[in-house]
Amino acid sequence: MTNFPQFVCPGEALTDMIRTGPDQWQSLVGGSTWNVARSLAKLGLSTGFAGAISMDLFGNALYAASEQAGLDLRLIQRFPRSPLLAIVGETLPPNYFFIGDDSADLHFAPHDLPQGWDQHLQWAHFGGISLAREPLATTLIKLARKLKEQGVKISYDPNFRNLMDANYDDTLRNMCALADVIKVSDDDLRGLFRTQDIDAAFLKLRSFNPNAIVLYTCGAAGASLYVKEQSWSAPPPKIEVIDTVGAGDASIAGLLYSLHTDLHTSTQKSWQQHLEFSVASGAAACLAAGAQAPTVEQILNLLSN
Repeated sequence: MTNFPQFVCPGEALTDMIRTGPDQWQSLVGGSTWNVARSLAKLGLSTGFAGAISMDLFGNALYAASEQAGLDLRLIQRFPRSPLLAIVGETLPPNYFFIGDDSADLHFAPHDLPQGWDQHLQWAHFGGISLAREPLATTLIKLARKLKEQGVKISYDPNFRNLMDANYDDTLRNMCALADVIKVSDDDLRGLFRTQDIDAAFLKLRSFNPNAIVLYTCGAAGASLYVKEQSWSAPPPKIEVIDTVGAGDASIAGLLYSLHTDLHTSTQKSWQQHLEFSVASGAAACLAAGAQAPTVEQILNLLSN
């Protein structure tokens, strides 16, 4: 492997510790930006996760999963620090907290990435709790600005978690202003703007960057795509939902894939087709338990039904 990837997802890779019984826990690799990277790679795009992980068994599992997913391992940094853990005590309703004081992810150093890592870079995806954890958040915002100045397209999914209180407001505004594509859900809007008036929250989000393409997902109600003054909507395919974990990550990956591949084909898709591919990608991730990275074939199969 000589060329560096066209897609990079800087941020967090973590371990979900999910309580399955009174004294039983299951560990699963995850992290918002890492999941998007895995999904992009599964769709056949040259992708890397740029971030830092620990050197213990949790970090080893994340590294092995990254290798299995086909991610560019040269962009992963490892430090002899504690792992970042998401402790999920309940799933319905979600009840969780994070353990990661001075953990490996916070020590990510873009200046130590291999020379030329961004030489072929076309898209960089940011989001998740990495943008709510200092000093990593400042590091990533600085990186996003640098890449934007180089002409790299930026996508952003805040992916609200309880770490994102009023202190996150400036980050939300700054990242939206940098983004070419923003993905947000109705639940994100309630949490980010601390309101039940999601229509007003959505208008405020769009005011941060009226020129950004916005993917607005609403779970079982489907999703909408906003491009300046125009919008399109699409319901989800009719499927038997097994698990919705990772559906949002798969949907933004599907949209980025659709937008990217459209540039390399003779026939351009409509905005409606881009949206439908994204929605089908999110739905395909719901066909099995745990965060799933669907294949192009699985997505096209849902689109054809």
